[in-house]
Amino acid sequence: MGIPELISPRSPRVAAARRLARRNFRGKERRFIAEGPQAVREAAGHRGGDGEATLVELFATVEAAERYEAIIDAALAAGARVHLADSEVLADVSQTVTPQGLIGVCRFLDSPFESVLAARPKLVAVLANVRDPGNAGTVLRCADAAGADAVILTDASVDLYNPKSVRASVGSLFHLPVAVGVPVEQAVRGLRDAGSRILAADGAGEDDLDDELDAGIMGGPTAWVFGNEAWGLPEETRALADAVVRVPIHGKAESLNLATAAAVCLYASARAQRPPRSAG
Repeated sequence: MGIPELISPRSPRVAAARRLARRNFRGKERRFIAEGPQAVREAAGHRGGDGEATLVELFATVEAAERYEAIIDAALAAGARVHLADSEVLADVSQTVTPQGLIGVCRFLDSPFESVLAARPKLVAVLANVRDPGNAGTVLRCADAAGADAVILTDASVDLYNPKSVRASVGSLFHLPVAVGVPVEQAVRGLRDAGSRILAADGAGEDDLDDELDAGIMGGPTAWVFGNEAWGLPEETRALADAVVRVPIHGKAESLNLATAAAVCLYASARAQRPPRSAG
């Protein structure tokens, strides 16, 4: 595989990767960390809009290199610099308690908001003031699973490249366009101009998701706006939407958490946008 000897813990490459745990260094270098076989596999197969490979560097233990030989080969084929490292190096760079033996250094991959709009998306998740990195990554994963065309993180939301966000996306970060740092008003205005109906998800919404589905009005292009985990959407953001929709609670649960509510809303739109399957 052409992999070099074990890299020294004192190597500048290890120090550079370790610094990516801090947001200011990620922004300066425009690099982030992806950990584990699933994320690294997806990174190795991903290329940015400029055609450049996303994965630029990979640290792997000897055991992981043997177990995930296909991932190592894909990383090398992508032009990534691959280093063998002992478990202490991986633990030093990792942001997890139990590293999985593979840590990739990746180029930023967010898409310009204008390119998202130019694609005339049919289903978009907008994260407005979402602060928890695990929630952001999980909603991104839900959007990917529901077949959404893009995710937008507003300027008041968590860093897309926070290690917890990357881990929670479980590789979905590499599957669909994500725009970051977009003011919520600009996001709503742009998506509406691109043909989307804007639905704000809120537990106190005036409209019921079941009623929306029964009325047959959810089949067109849709952008769902999801708010902060603790206080939801402020009134000024709710006012931007075409409708404020609540997920009905049919049982005794007080509410749904952000990621669960997002999954329900996104899948409802995905189903409404697809024609019924033929009986035969």
